[in-house]
Amino acid sequence: MTITYHDLMHAARAALRAAGVDDEANKLEAQDLICAAASKTPEQLYRDFSLYTTDAIAETIEKYMDRRLAGEPIAYIIGEWDFMGLRFFVNPAALIPRVDTEMLAQLAISRLKEHPGHTRMLDLCAGTGCVGLSIAATLKNTRAILVDLSDGALDLCKRNIRRHKLTGRAVYLKGDALQPPSHTLGQFDALVCNPPYIPTGDLPALDRSVKDYEPMLALDGGSDGLDFYRAVTTLWKPALKPGGHLLYEVGVGQSEDVAWMLVNAGYENIRITRDTGGIDRVVEGQRPFEHPEPDADPEEG
Repeated sequence: MTITYHDLMHAARAALRAAGVDDEANKLEAQDLICAAASKTPEQLYRDFSLYTTDAIAETIEKYMDRRLAGEPIAYIIGEWDFMGLRFFVNPAALIPRVDTEMLAQLAISRLKEHPGHTRMLDLCAGTGCVGLSIAATLKNTRAILVDLSDGALDLCKRNIRRHKLTGRAVYLKGDALQPPSHTLGQFDALVCNPPYIPTGDLPALDRSVKDYEPMLALDGGSDGLDFYRAVTTLWKPALKPGGHLLYEVGVGQSEDVAWMLVNAGYENIRITRDTGGIDRVVEGQRPFEHPEPDADPEEG
């Protein structure tokens, strides 16, 4: 077989275009698939555009394209994805990191910078661990604890901790966000949570690439999508230090309901932040500082 990388790119883009993928997206998708199959960076791919590929690479691309055209997300095909400028291992045991979620990590970094010295943060429903590990990679004085119920997700956390050389500052633990935390976890300066938040009745209407490939355990948020927010807001409040911050990613139309949960649970400084698409994406609150009881009036007997 005599086919160049340029030929591969042209054929892949044509197939994706025929499947309804627009030109800007099909260029990036074809590039990602070919780079993964050939173990090349994008720069190396374009440098080698006129060179012939091997039969093995051409066969791998064909298999990748079959999977992509069947609806499988590229991230699962190539086994990794970018988040906050870092590359993370991914597989169907956890949700694919999304750009929208970067707002959650960025705000958590800002809140942790308000705390002097060494800090501890908890990434609850951690999935790949991308949020907590991005925070730890940015803040050298922060220790991250990644908690998830899925063994498959925890395996991804372990691999991503090693990938980013954070073994000394990040650990992964099995835990259920719908249950109270163990006292052995201690307390945290920040708790970030991107929980399942799709209402159960909306799951069948999700895009095929989501409902057929991404884990239901990480999508189903109960009848109204708010089960995890109710549980974490109350049950996990003791895991926050006084003055600690609770930050949630929320779905479309959920921000006000979640903000009121925080108000009713006694959190202060409630904020709602929009993502780059103008959608309310992060809801946060702060556990109040504990104020000492005033001394008794010495004239009272």
